Amino acid sequence: MGKTYERIDGRLRTFIEAQPIFFTATSPLDADGTVNLSPKGVSGSFAVLDERTVAYLDFAGSTAETVAHLRENGRITLMWCAFQGPPNIVRVHGRGEPVFRDDPRFPELLARFDGVDPSRHGLRAIIVVTAELIRDTCGYGVPFMSYDEDRTLHGQYFARKDDASLADYFEKKEHIATSMDGLPGLPLPLPVMPASP
Repeated sequence: MGKTYERIDGRLRTFIEAQPIFFTATSPLDADGTVNLSPKGVSGSFAVLDERTVAYLDFAGSTAETVAHLRENGRITLMWCAFQGPPNIVRVHGRGEPVFRDDPRFPELLARFDGVDPSRHGLRAIIVVTAELIRDTCGYGVPFMSYDEDRTLHGQYFARKDDASLADYFEKKEHIATSMDGLPGLPLPLPVMPASP
């Protein structure tokens, strides 16, 4: 029923790029640590960089668990489900890295996301994932659901914040600089957004 793939291309790439939502899962090394599972769904915020590398834009939120876990151990799984059409679930198990605003690679990576205005969502980092295991499974138990449109609340809220007010927002949140388990999270103060290349 399931199949393992060597690369993200062809029908597999077409499938994951067509999904309006995907999920990320990470955890700390500590067996008592908090497992994190997050939905990602802002249109244009995901990109296939090459046959074994994907990336997504990490936008403002009230915690930074994914960033903290990746900084500690790099383990991440991404999952896409077919909520319409033929049933399918695709998982990419791999190693992830947060690329922060002050990283020299940031502007070039950001240029790969031309379908979204990152200034409207409080962009914190770009998460780059190198696939180690790529698998699909049947998805027979996933229900049919329709996608209507993206919610606009996140963009409306964070579009009102410039770099200074966004940095202030992060400074006030308990689990941005440090995760719920005490791991280093988003490095603060937040660097200014670099100019486009």
